Amino acid sequence: MTPALRVTEEVFSRFPEVVLGVVIAHGIDNSGDGAGLAGPLRQEEERVRASLAGAQIAEHPHIAPWREAYRQFGAKPKDYPSSIENLARRVLKGWSVPHVNPLVDLYNTISLRYLLPVGGEDLDRVQGDVLLTLATDQEAPVHLLGEPEARPPKPGEVIYKDDLGTLCRRWNWKEAERTKLTAETRNAFLVIEGLPPVGRDLVERAAGELGRLVREHCGGEVAVALIDRDHPSAPLA
Repeated sequence: MTPALRVTEEVFSRFPEVVLGVVIAHGIDNSGDGAGLAGPLRQEEERVRASLAGAQIAEHPHIAPWREAYRQFGAKPKDYPSSIENLARRVLKGWSVPHVNPLVDLYNTISLRYLLPVGGEDLDRVQGDVLLTLATDQEAPVHLLGEPEARPPKPGEVIYKDDLGTLCRRWNWKEAERTKLTAETRNAFLVIEGLPPVGRDLVERAAGELGRLVREHCGGEVAVALIDRDHPSAPLA
């Protein structure tokens, strides 16, 4: 059976207008040194610094909804900022996004360009369907990137998970070590997330642009899909 990414009804009941843009890439080369990607990434950093200089970033219409979503499932945004708030704040402090690998460089570029959360997972390290769902009190401990030890998600928080466990905690806060994108990644999926006032059109445009960049810089076969309440799943094969 073809694996799929699916948003559960429990998530749609709380966040009915959430939209996901999904880029599915197979047979890619993710081993590049990022030399051709540094320029666009630096340009987006400078654009964000110029456009958000002096702004109250917590009130930005692309960031405030994530703060509210985190509060709804019991996470303090000050302690656990969404991926886009964390990225934007670090750039505004003068930090340059480091090269990781081409896929990560590309999704960071798109994340800054559209001020939307973007992440990705290695499909060969995923087992079964991927669900965006609410954590239960039965979730296994998960080793997150940069964390010294594995800990389970808190019941009620939004997580991505597969048959083996959690892929990302607190929606888009931090990803698991198990499925991280590496230079050896050959098959992957990337996700762009939008909450109102961000709508389907902007997410679709960002996903289309990310898909084009992946195809251009990493090769392989690339497809793009949109997930919303009327279309709650997308195939990953």
